[in-house]
Amino acid sequence: MKQYDYIIIGSGIAGLYDALLLQEAGSVLILTKGSIDECNTKHAQGGIAAAISSLDSAELHFNDTIAAGAGLCDPEAVRLLTEEAADRIDDLVKFGVPFDTVNGEIALTKEAAHSVPRILHAGGDATGERIEVTLSNAARASKRITIFEYFLVTEVLVRDGKVQGVAALDLHSGSAEEFGCRFLILATGGIGRLFKITTNPDIATGDGVALAYRAGAEIIDMEFFQFHPTALRLPGVPLFLISEAVRGEGGILRNIKGDRFMLKYSSQGDLAPRDIVARGIVAEMKETGTDRVYLDVTHLPPRLLSTRFPQIYRFCLEHGLDITISLIPVVPAAHYIMGGVRTNYWGETNVSGLFASGEVASTGVHGANRLASNSLLEVLVFGKRIVERTRKGEANTTTLAKSDVYPLKERDTAAVSHPHLSLTALQSLLWDKVGIVRSGEGLREAANILAAWEKELKPPTDRPSHELANMVLVGRLMVEAALIREESRGAHFRSDFPQPSDAWLKHIVFKKTV
Repeated sequence: MKQYDYIIIGSGIAGLYDALLLQEAGSVLILTKGSIDECNTKHAQGGIAAAISSLDSAELHFNDTIAAGAGLCDPEAVRLLTEEAADRIDDLVKFGVPFDTVNGEIALTKEAAHSVPRILHAGGDATGERIEVTLSNAARASKRITIFEYFLVTEVLVRDGKVQGVAALDLHSGSAEEFGCRFLILATGGIGRLFKITTNPDIATGDGVALAYRAGAEIIDMEFFQFHPTALRLPGVPLFLISEAVRGEGGILRNIKGDRFMLKYSSQGDLAPRDIVARGIVAEMKETGTDRVYLDVTHLPPRLLSTRFPQIYRFCLEHGLDITISLIPVVPAAHYIMGGVRTNYWGETNVSGLFASGEVASTGVHGANRLASNSLLEVLVFGKRIVERTRKGEANTTTLAKSDVYPLKERDTAAVSHPHLSLTALQSLLWDKVGIVRSGEGLREAANILAAWEKELKPPTDRPSHELANMVLVGRLMVEAALIREESRGAHFRSDFPQPSDAWLKHIVFKKTV
């Protein structure tokens, strides 16, 4: 078994950033199930939030993040995020990320639930892509980083509570391989492909959460999944994200009648937190009997739209929609998981030697609802802390704070009537029963079907079957958490428990029972 100091699973900004920082500390192997460029990072249009303006401060950023998190943010994690933000932006500048500037200074814009403009962007709405290309080019050029593309990790190898390495499937040859390491970093991204309507690419199948759970790691806050309010809805056109920043620049949401409606649901109107806007859109579609609302930017200068949002402008124009003169049809879509693999302030899990970074991790900064553009910042801040922790030598896992820990509930599925398991059936089930508005009845139905599917699964042999098995497991973790939390908070809304409750100012943690 070939040995490395570090194995990193995933090639988005989380994996690449850590790899580039760790290459001086030892041998680094990146394993990715697709090409190095397949990741969620490149789809991030909005940008990175950081208090770098003289009109801003880490304290203001802290307060905005805490407010969005609906009572469940970890204040110390948020403090680290906001206070270390400027230094991590400096790292990206040194790597060569070409942030947009005005008169020689980095340009800043405003997004929903931010009190001041603090969003950095690159190439207008191409921020994620510019970062991804910059970091992947640097990683490819490094002689100290080994990259194996089209390698699907199938198991985290653990002995006596400590990571030993990974088992992986070479997707080209079909051969099974094992690689050893001192430290393993999960940087596998999100889980958005569990849902029928999503902004996520095909790779976002929750592999990291499933791998970590099976290895004995704690999984937290899985009920908190964020639905982005505005994804382009055109017949025959792939779903396409319309950035939060469009509303930050003055975009207005209108219903099918042309009426502006968000002030009915929040005094912040179109710039309310994402969960409120998404539910407002759903309520408006139900009230008007339609399957979409509209985002209106026709009152904004055409030059602003084409230069500030070049990707959005071009994509819409290529599909016959000129956003400078026509309304943009939009619908909410599955976007981002606030929960995931539970970590401390150094990215460590409860399994010695196992770390998690990026969307797969739950650091505590997002609470019940992520503040827009904090995700890329979280990657940088806590990724750097993983590097600092491991470079000091053998990491001793810090005990995670005490919390209610649940086993994944065993369900009697003998009499459960359910459709045949397929990717389409799973995505439809999660969208219909575990989506923007949930109910106890729908969640129980989903829980029973997912449990039945899990019992019927055959041993996976290729990428699709491994991914489907992972998605069933991750879906179970999500739905069982949503059933346990009998309240509505942040991105988790239950029609049978529509109000938040102080009794639920706590976290739900799952851990595999031996």
